[in-house]
Amino acid sequence: MNIIGLCALAITGALLALWLKNTTPSLSLLVTLAAGVVIFGVILSFIPSAVTKIQELITATGLSSQYGGILFKTLGICFLCQFSSDACRDAGQNALASKVELAGKLMIVILALPMVESITSTATTLIGG
Repeated sequence: MNIIGLCALAITGALLALWLKNTTPSLSLLVTLAAGVVIFGVILSFIPSAVTKIQELITATGLSSQYGGILFKTLGICFLCQFSSDACRDAGQNALASKVELAGKLMIVILALPMVESITSTATTLIGG
């Protein structure tokens, strides 16, 4: 499925959810979540080719594979937290959505700490400290 198909699916799901919202709000939420899950699933099918290309770039530059792992984990956290927070907002739970986003940001900081430590160590060595 291409981007036009994904957009058409999203618009169809949104219109159907809007139409159902007045009569059956719970079904409206399920339609929204189902459309989101289908779109997310289609997006996941594109990931292997992107991962392969990023791995090739990291290998070509001679960077440590640790950086690639951090990049992939960070992207995964971003995608999952965005999808979850949007689903929470669709359900009218804005406070919960904000907590999911905060948790994602914190997890990214924790995940990046080894890389920050490595960069700091390298900078200190170059400065002569």
